[in-house]
Amino acid sequence: MATRIQFENNCEVGVFSKLTNAYCLVAIGGSENFYSVFESEFADVIPVVKTSIGGTRIIGRLCVGNKNGLLLPHTTTDQELQHLRNCLPDQVVVQRIDERLSALGNCVACNDHVALTHPDLDKRPELKYSICSILQATEELIADVLGVEVFRQTIAGNILVGSYCTFTNRGGLVHPHTSIEDLDELSTLLQVPLVAGTVNRGSEVIAAGMTVNDWTAFCGSDTTATELSVIESVFKLREGQPAAIVDDMRKSLIDSYV
Repeated sequence: MATRIQFENNCEVGVFSKLTNAYCLVAIGGSENFYSVFESEFADVIPVVKTSIGGTRIIGRLCVGNKNGLLLPHTTTDQELQHLRNCLPDQVVVQRIDERLSALGNCVACNDHVALTHPDLDKRPELKYSICSILQATEELIADVLGVEVFRQTIAGNILVGSYCTFTNRGGLVHPHTSIEDLDELSTLLQVPLVAGTVNRGSEVIAAGMTVNDWTAFCGSDTTATELSVIESVFKLREGQPAAIVDDMRKSLIDSYV
């Protein structure tokens, strides 16, 4: 199901939240109504963590993650890094990355299997030593931490792939000016169906206007009914339910009959 919400009268909900199949990050300083929407939706399924990154609330644009890991920019403080490591599930690898393009959410789009990245992300291994090993190139870190195949791409000529598309393991939405040929190429690359569309009454910045995982989506309150219908269709949200929720529903049905 797709839900329309706002963050402090701002419809760009993807700027202030990051949603994956294993956790949900939300910016600090929001209203209780904003948090309650996430908390009621996920309950005991995945943790909802309030945080800042680099002292800011634009967490959705600064980090990138999936069920396997979370990559944070070099501006992330030690306290924020430790807070996230404490709150996220043990299997999620949380890593701070030394990349000059620090708005990772704008530069990288991913699901649990594939990542599309900004063409100019650093390829060169850093010659800095730590106790464990040499720091890896950004591309290698994305592949290792998130457990994905990495492809350098543009979306409708835009290099900020993390801003102009969003996709899950079930489907994806891309910039409305993406050509049919590019749609087919991207769909083959990602192995999921893709649709060109908008959010928030015509906004082309898809990832800023919404956040989504395999079974639910949150869109800005300006999103029209038509846009919402497209989102629910391409992400298959009417079908998707996490196993834990299905189990709870079955138990309640059995209890009611017994």
